[in-house]
Order: sequence, then C-alpha cells, then structure tokens
Amino acid sequence: MRQVKSFSAEANNKAAAYVRMSTEHQQYSTENQLDTIKIYAQTHNLNIVKIYTDSGKSGLSLEGREALQHLLSDVEFKHNDFSTVLVYDVSRWGRFQDPDVSASYEVRCRQAGVRVEYCAEQFVNDGSPVSSIIKSVKRMMAGEYSRELSVKVFAGQSRLIQLGYRQGGAAGYGLRRQLIDQTGKPKATLSYKEYKSLQTDRVVLTPGPIPEQEVILEIYNSFIKKALTEKEIADKLNKRGMLTDLNRPWTRGVVHQILVNEKYIGNNVWNHTSAKLKMPRTANPTNEWIRADAAFPAIVDHSLFIAAQAIIQARARFWSNEEMLSSLKDLFQQRGCLSGLIIDEQEDLPSSSCYRKRFGSLIDSYRLIGYEPARDYGYIEANRHLRERFPAILSDTLQKIEAVGGRISVDPNTQLILVNEEFTVSVVLCRCLQVATGRRRWQVRFDFSLFPDITVAVRMLPGETEILDYYLFPMIDLVAPNLRLGDTNPRELELYRFENLEILSTLSKRFSLLSAA
Repeated sequence: MRQVKSFSAEANNKAAAYVRMSTEHQQYSTENQLDTIKIYAQTHNLNIVKIYTDSGKSGLSLEGREALQHLLSDVEFKHNDFSTVLVYDVSRWGRFQDPDVSASYEVRCRQAGVRVEYCAEQFVNDGSPVSSIIKSVKRMMAGEYSRELSVKVFAGQSRLIQLGYRQGGAAGYGLRRQLIDQTGKPKATLSYKEYKSLQTDRVVLTPGPIPEQEVILEIYNSFIKKALTEKEIADKLNKRGMLTDLNRPWTRGVVHQILVNEKYIGNNVWNHTSAKLKMPRTANPTNEWIRADAAFPAIVDHSLFIAAQAIIQARARFWSNEEMLSSLKDLFQQRGCLSGLIIDEQEDLPSSSCYRKRFGSLIDSYRLIGYEPARDYGYIEANRHLRERFPAILSDTLQKIEAVGGRISVDPNTQLILVNEEFTVSVVLCRCLQVATGRRRWQVRFDFSLFPDITVAVRMLPGETEILDYYLFPMIDLVAPNLRLGDTNPRELELYRFENLEILSTLSKRFSLLSAA
C-alpha cells in the first residue's frame, strides 16, 4: 500500500514564503513582498515558519538562485515541515522566455505534496481551468516583460554609445575613464573598479598619462616599421620591467588587442558580442556593431591603425589542409613533441583551435602527420579510480530501488538496469576535468546503442573518489551522444540535477490502483 505522509492540523497551517528581487522597481522589494505575504497568511490562518530569499537575482534562469534551489530541494526530499509555499505573484518564480520552466517549479512543489498560493494575484490557485489559463498568460507576460525590457535597455545603451559615452568595461592601457556631468563638464577621473554614483552622470574615454601613450605608439611603430611580432613586442616590454594596466606582465594577446582595438583611434565601438536574456554569449557580425567614430581624442594616428590592420589581415591567409599538416610536421621535427600550447606559441602557424576545427581534434591532426603523443598517465589514473568506484555506486543505486519495493535485474555484460520490467537505467560516471582557469568540466557520454530510458550521470569531484551530484536524463530528451557540463549550466539542464538518488527511488515506487485513485 502507498505510504501517505500525514500532517497534523498544526503542520497544515505551516507555510514558507519565497521572495525574489532583481534590480526592479521598489514595488518588488523583498520587504514589500513579505508585507503582502504576511497579510495573506494572517487572513488565511497560516503560520510562516521559513522564508527563502533571493535578493538581487535575475529571474531569467535558475542559476545563482540558491534560495529557490534550496526550497525545491527541501520539498522534494521532505526536509520541510510546511505544507504551503506563499509567493507574491506568478512572476516571482521567474521571467523565463519558456513559460513551462516557471510552471515546472510549481509542479515540483505540488508533486511533493506542497501547494503554492499567490498572495498578490486576483485569482485563486485552486487548479481550476480558469486559474490554469490565467497563470499561463501571466507566465507569458512575465517572459514578454523581460524581452521588452531587454529591447529597451539595448536601444538605450546603443544611443549612449552613439553619443560617445562608455558602456562598462575597463578603459585599457593608455586610456582613462572620465566622469562628466549631464552638461558634459568633467568631474573626475575614475580609478580601476570605481564607478559613477549619479544616474545623470556619464563616462567617456580620455587619453591617459603621457608615458603610457608613448608605449602605445611604440607598440604600433615596432609592429609596423620594425616588423616585430606581438610576442617579440611583449618580451621587449617585459625585459624593461613594464606592466600592463592590470599590473600584469605583457603577453602576445594583450599587445594584439592594442593593435586591433579602435578605441586607440578615438572610435567608440560596442556590441561585438552579446548574451541577451541569459543566453550563451555569441559573436555578432560587424554590421550589428554599434559605433561612434571620433568620439574622443585619439592616441594613434588613423593611418598607423590602418597599416597595422593590413599586416594582420595579410597574415591571416587561408591555409590548405596540406599546408597546415606540413607546417605542423615541421614544428614536430623541431620540437620533438606537440601540444596545444606549443602550437599557439608559433607566430607563423594557425592556432590549435584551427587544427581542431579543420581535422576534428588535435589527436587526429597528430595522427595525420605520424605523431603518436605519449600516454596521459593522469587520465589513466583517473579512469582507474572510476572503475574502482563504479561497483559501489551501482550497488548503491540498486539498493535505493529495492528499498522502495522495486524489482531489478542487471545485464552482466552492459550493466544496464531493468526496473520493474518497465524501464531501463544506465549509470555513467563522469570524470572531473579542471582547465587552466580553475573551472571544472564533465563530459557525459550517452550509450545510444543500449537506448536506456534514463541515464544517471554521476559527476565526480577531482580525484574521482567522491561524488558531487547526479543528473537524471530521460532518453526522450537527448539529442546528441555527448554532453558537456560545467560548474554552472543552462536552466534546461539544471532541471535534471539532484543532490542524491532519492528521486530515482521515487520513480521506482509502486502504487496500488486503489490508493492512487
């Protein structure tokens, strides 16, 4: 028989409040939301026992909203002593472009036996067709509000750029950010990480100290007249003990940015890339850039800048497959080994990313020239840890299913789990990779040949001895055999993330038809 959690009359009166505020109007301050929620609770004889607050958090994704994630975890894993969640209005769940995402959070609460009530809405959230229609419209309106706001903000920023004002970002070496008032009168020079305090003030770029301007001109003259490469220029500056505007040594990339950035000829250019509505950042074509030419005094003469661009463009010629492989083979014969870093250090060679795009991967590029890189013993060690941990994780998964009455069988060859003779589960361990920036990556490889109904992706911590979390991916939602996960992921992936395997136990529970009815 189905086990039903019973609540006392006191427990049924207990409620939790969820409030969220981004940077919107005072109408949506957390204090104002709580005032309305408390009045609603008092009117409906509810006792607020816990408050979940996301302050300064965007409603466009679940990422960074720790309070909402905590709330969902509490109700799904029965760590709560309340039976109701009070929310100010429908938009507090989020202003998602997909209204179903917002609806999913309410559904998750209801499935856990916790009802949701909206305190500032004019309808009762009673599950009736009318309330469902109104909620759907409200969710779409919330998403449309974000879209319209994004359009308005972009238009406003574009207008300010065209007027010559700076829109965020460091000034860069040789330049400074000048604060001006609404009449255009200079007020002060902003230091690194200093920002304006008045809404009516604006920021423009202005040439920095004379010694820095002289370095900028030296870079251009060395590149154009002395035919030095970016790396040679950086080495030359470092030997003199000079540092960049961020007090770091010069690199090839920093010098290259000075050579290609139009701000050094006085142009104000914006919208090279965009990431609207929390979508992945994309590079925009040049016809979408917003610009204002001659917006502020130039450090570099326009003719020098054009000459530098001509040299860079001539250097970026198209390489045939044969030329790329021949140059790579020559490099291998010179160095005795190859790596992405070694390739990227070469001024007269395409970058390692070019080889990856052209030939599929660096390994495939190496093989085409007859180079077999030495084995990555760190990778082998990590795989050994994974193989050692797999039986224990698989056994733990089976025990959780059996504990709730699920019937299981395991294919000895594929380790595919058959649950209740109804659906199959595949357990995949994901090794943690740490990149140079310190960020972590996990590669999930789905076995489409087995075609499991659910793939449990187990993310391991560095060292492969401890588990970070679990992702449960239904096969019906998969479109590719590989998926890369990071420390932060899109909201549509976070819906599948769980701290433990309790959700798998829930899916395996059996109910009698009578109790289910």
